[in-house]
Amino acid sequence: MRPLSIHPPPPQAAAVAARPPRPSNSRVNSIETHALCKSYNTREVLHAVNLRVERGVCCGLLGPNGAGKTTLIRILLGLLRASSGHARIDNHDCWHDGARLRASIGYLPGDVRFYERLTGRRTLSFLAAVRRQPADDEIRRLATLFDLDLDKRVRNYSHGMKQKLGLVQALMHRPALLILDEPTTALDPLVRRTLFEELRRIAAEGRTVLFSSHTLSEVEALCDRVAILRDGRLVEQDAIAVLRRKALRRIELTLRPGERLPEPLPAELLIQHRNGQHVTATCVGLIEPLLVWLARCPAADVTIGAPDLEDLFMAYYSEPPAPAAGGAVTGAVV
Repeated sequence: MRPLSIHPPPPQAAAVAARPPRPSNSRVNSIETHALCKSYNTREVLHAVNLRVERGVCCGLLGPNGAGKTTLIRILLGLLRASSGHARIDNHDCWHDGARLRASIGYLPGDVRFYERLTGRRTLSFLAAVRRQPADDEIRRLATLFDLDLDKRVRNYSHGMKQKLGLVQALMHRPALLILDEPTTALDPLVRRTLFEELRRIAAEGRTVLFSSHTLSEVEALCDRVAILRDGRLVEQDAIAVLRRKALRRIELTLRPGERLPEPLPAELLIQHRNGQHVTATCVGLIEPLLVWLARCPAADVTIGAPDLEDLFMAYYSEPPAPAAGGAVTGAVV
């Protein structure tokens, strides 16, 4: 049986299924969910998720294992039906228009598997034929980019080589939307850097990347937007730059002999420890009030650390979600 579910529809079917044209502005959502819920019997996996990801954005989807990231991804791909709410990609319903949408999505699952007896080249040729989208030139470019030998059989590939093959199959048809679930698994640092450069280039072309991970450092290095899932709830979504302004800074301050800290202390400053003239403190929020106060401070030496997103994200992971009125955590990745 032919896998028709991932073929692009014939022209007449596409015409019948056509939707009203999208607004002609650059700030259109590529991904949009509204009050999205998924339950298995009495177990709720996703609760009232309102996610917005604009076109041309590289958005990190963060959360600990079991947060609901993979469930959300499967709903976006039209492989799983939501219990309630809506999920749309480019203004098309992910469930009802799933086959049509998957033709323009590149997907790398968290545990990618291939036919072991085929070579890498035969694997990619087969997948391109299934999609009815020839990709020989792009396959060659990506195989060179990731230093992947396509003439070996998949059964002789290492874990890292299989992951590279998965990346090539996700990227080779130049999809409008890339959904990558833990894409750096088993990749060495050099290949990881190459992948990040390629994903930044893709976003710069106006295509969209949803990058699922539970590793903050990866998302911080690559993405300019982030959405955080915890226990099936979307507890935060914003620009990385905005989150840095909310993050904690560590301050080491040494006063001149006999001097004291000027009063009053900035509201953003919390003294953690004091040993003689050496003071350790933290600051959350805007840096400007702290700098004004430090200008009056009789300091012999001051060190202000960069915003520490790790502490902020750990707080999101450990504190109970605080839903907005009506039970939904709202916001926009813009």
